[in-house]
Amino acid sequence: MLSFFRINDPFRLFGIVLILGLLSLPYLFMNFPLLNPELVWMLTGERLAEGYTMYTDVIDDNGPFSVTVYWLLHELFGRSYFIYKLLAFLLILFQTFYVNQLFIRYKSFELNTYIPALVMIVLFHLSFDFFTLSPALMGTTFIVLALGQLFSQTVLQQQGTDSVLLAGLFGGAAACFHFPLIVFLPFLVFAGIAVSGFSFNQLILSLVGYVQPFLICGIYYYWKDGLDNFLYEFVFATRVLEAYKFVTFLDIVLLFAIPGIFVVIGFFLGTVLKSITVNQQKQKQLILIFLIFALFSVFLSNRRTPYQWMVLLPGLTYFISQVFLFLQKQKLQQILFWFFFLGTPMVGYIWAYQNIKLNPEHPYVVKSGSQYDFTAGERVLVLGNDLAYYRKAKLGGPFLNYNLSKRVLLDFESLQDMSVIYRYMMLEKPRFIIDEEGTFERMMERIQPLQDLYQKKSPGIYEIIP
Repeated sequence: MLSFFRINDPFRLFGIVLILGLLSLPYLFMNFPLLNPELVWMLTGERLAEGYTMYTDVIDDNGPFSVTVYWLLHELFGRSYFIYKLLAFLLILFQTFYVNQLFIRYKSFELNTYIPALVMIVLFHLSFDFFTLSPALMGTTFIVLALGQLFSQTVLQQQGTDSVLLAGLFGGAAACFHFPLIVFLPFLVFAGIAVSGFSFNQLILSLVGYVQPFLICGIYYYWKDGLDNFLYEFVFATRVLEAYKFVTFLDIVLLFAIPGIFVVIGFFLGTVLKSITVNQQKQKQLILIFLIFALFSVFLSNRRTPYQWMVLLPGLTYFISQVFLFLQKQKLQQILFWFFFLGTPMVGYIWAYQNIKLNPEHPYVVKSGSQYDFTAGERVLVLGNDLAYYRKAKLGGPFLNYNLSKRVLLDFESLQDMSVIYRYMMLEKPRFIIDEEGTFERMMERIQPLQDLYQKKSPGIYEIIP
């Protein structure tokens, strides 16, 4: 298989698409349930389509560009699980083709091959949730575009102000899709100065480009009288509040163990056993610095999930590709390739099957059962983290992210916060309120009209009085 993709022939891209489809079949046959983050994205798109404003009428920390995509998708397709998967598939293909062409265009390796594309396709099968339209996937797409502009700065003949400006714009857009990608800003400054040799004017130009997407978002939410909410919910709050820990760090280590070993081997081969040009040396430094900064993005995420780590894939692809391009012993090369090609996705399959498919109570998935059927077709407000009540229902209030909403819901001494709760309750009047932690019961003691509006149907469930 390696020999097939060594040839610089664009028709090899059809082989990449075929391999992507074949490796994805096990995930397709497993038929995974809806994930909690996926339901949050769909609820956000649905609520924005109803005319509400993000961060004021929907309390959550997803990026403004991401929620715009979810809003447009809901307007066009409704709650379509298929369209989320289809667009994710297309973005994965785009990233793979772009990264491969990047290495070919700027002569990152002696041979112009499609091995990097093959490697990256395999890496995308590290986890099943890489194949969903997450903010991380959309943001990483713009990070890849920004890296392309920085690569152009490693070639003396192609240095210019347009690529510097675009690198900043793409980096800022990535952060507006997924805030943890804000780490690209210090990377841009450090790598621009240390590797690409930015002049002072180029540095300022890149920073000006970077802040443009944030300025657009800030102006929009200022116009919507929600700038404070935007800054608090998107930028600050979830970086210091309790995160949703859907998986453990041990799970992440297991998933990335094989790629990690190959990165070390590739780095050793490319550093010790191979002489490279000055431009290739700059590109190597750029990727290495990028990987270091990209690791920090994981710790800014409010949801601990495997898909948060996909920003590492372009860098991993670069070093792993060196194993199959620089290793001289053909037999050893073939053994290592098949171990990587089969072992990497196999670990992802086994982990997903054991932890997700066989465990319907896993916190990462939306639960199912007849106990949730009574909310179907109704407007519901869940004051807790069990989002299964929303599976067939609509969001009946702004408090989508419960951890983020607690600053309002539990501030019983603040007349302003209590008035906000009262206003939304009177305006939307959700049919059912799911009170997992006794929050609504305490609200009713503070807000007298709620006692006349709702009655207790069963423990933890309140229904509006007809």
